[in-house]
Amino acid sequence: MKKEKILISSCLVGDKVRYDGRSNQVDSLDELLEKYELVPFCSEVEGGLRVPRAPSEREGDRVINSLGKDVTKQYHLGAERALNICKYLGITKAILKDKSPACGVYEIYDGTFAHKKKKGEGTTTALLRENGITVYSEKDIPQLLNNSNFDADD
Repeated sequence: MKKEKILISSCLVGDKVRYDGRSNQVDSLDELLEKYELVPFCSEVEGGLRVPRAPSEREGDRVINSLGKDVTKQYHLGAERALNICKYLGITKAILKDKSPACGVYEIYDGTFAHKKKKGEGTTTALLRENGITVYSEKDIPQLLNNSNFDADD
């Protein structure tokens, strides 16, 4: 039986693509691989940002890094590339890293660089959702593995 493809943040599969050159590998990677064909993707890197890089936060519709540089263009390019991959491969689900300015699913940092979070979504999450792709965070993985009918919007 062919496994369903699911887009997943590259950092969650162990790729060292975070702004600080680290990863956020999830413990349930083997279980995910048993159930899904994972398609790792980092929209920040694919948008043209390097590793390591200055951390960024969303300020309204813009994304600004800690040095004050506007990196919105790179974040939007990365989001478009993620959407293109999903369309090309017929992907309808994504697991993205919560709190990220690109991939935040439920929360993002508030734009003050004071380690304060607020309810919100990253640029990639927003674009994928606008195009009918269901987006989960890494916190949703247990439910996603245990219930094939799990819906992140419930």
